[in-house]
Amino acid sequence: MGFFYCVLCVSYLPTFTRFYAVLCFLLYHPRTKYCTKFKMATFQKRGASWRAIIRKNGESASATFSTKAAAQAWATKTEAEMNDTGRGVIPNKTFGELLQKYARDVSPGKAGAKWEITRIKALQCDPLSEMKLPELDATHFVKWRDQRLKVVSAGTVLRDWNLISNACNKAVFEWKWLRTNPMSRVKRPAEVAPRDRLISQGEIDRLLFVLGDDVKTIPGRTGIAMQFALETGMRTSEITSLTWDNVKLDQQYCKVSKGKTTAAKRDVPLSAAAIKILKGIGTDTGLVFDLKASQIGSAFQKAKKLAGVEGVHFHDTRANAITMLAKKVGILDLARIIGHKDLAMLQVYYRESAQDIAKKL
Repeated sequence: MGFFYCVLCVSYLPTFTRFYAVLCFLLYHPRTKYCTKFKMATFQKRGASWRAIIRKNGESASATFSTKAAAQAWATKTEAEMNDTGRGVIPNKTFGELLQKYARDVSPGKAGAKWEITRIKALQCDPLSEMKLPELDATHFVKWRDQRLKVVSAGTVLRDWNLISNACNKAVFEWKWLRTNPMSRVKRPAEVAPRDRLISQGEIDRLLFVLGDDVKTIPGRTGIAMQFALETGMRTSEITSLTWDNVKLDQQYCKVSKGKTTAAKRDVPLSAAAIKILKGIGTDTGLVFDLKASQIGSAFQKAKKLAGVEGVHFHDTRANAITMLAKKVGILDLARIIGHKDLAMLQVYYRESAQDIAKKL
């Protein structure tokens, strides 16, 4: 009766007003199929499951459930959260859920995705992850920082700090899960002095003797990769992902197509010694060294014990290479070869003494 009463009333209105009233009814009444304001969730049956889809305020979300009732319950909850977000209300989620969303939606698109996801899993075991977002403030991160510094180095805390801060910024500017980044009001731990360890020639000789150079074995290929790293200064991930398609022996360079930064994607010049190493491998298709980073790490650790070498990482080959290259090329060319965009970072590797520089004047 109510519907027919409305139609009867509208019939007495002027033509334009009548048209406008009908249009508003179609667009805004939640029971009409044309409604865009209230009708947000749609449900699709796929085999034995139901998929709920929600679109509102430029955002979309979907999930699949075994029953339609479960899909409707999820849709109701999610719609309420979207409404809260649209009104600037912080959702009643935990910080662990924020990190989980970051690991699911953001980390996979990064070069260091595996590390980020692993770190987020560890962070979700911290009491900080149990805090509700509406209650989260700087004091919680002060407590987290101080507790972490008691058990791990400042460098480890800073790496986690950068990851968490990025997640908070994402929650502020894109997800509207936070109003501000609470870490912006907390003092960062002091920056750690850059590692200043070079592998001595004696240590290099002992390590290469233990590893060998048999291309048919993992230790042998690790030894060859170590020699190549000492010549080029390439990172472990760059060496393990290098393919023969990106090696240009005639032009004396290899191409790094994937890197942790934009500057890391570069052409690396090859010395005569580096070219000799590559030619000695004996293959020309697929991966050059046919190694995983984990295999290099494991073989290098075993070789250290057998060679009686301590306090050395495979990554230290990069410091050796950069130190050697710094004596041959200027700092701008060095930055291009190594893949650093911050010239200040190269000062760590630029080890010429005042006496050496004086001889060039």
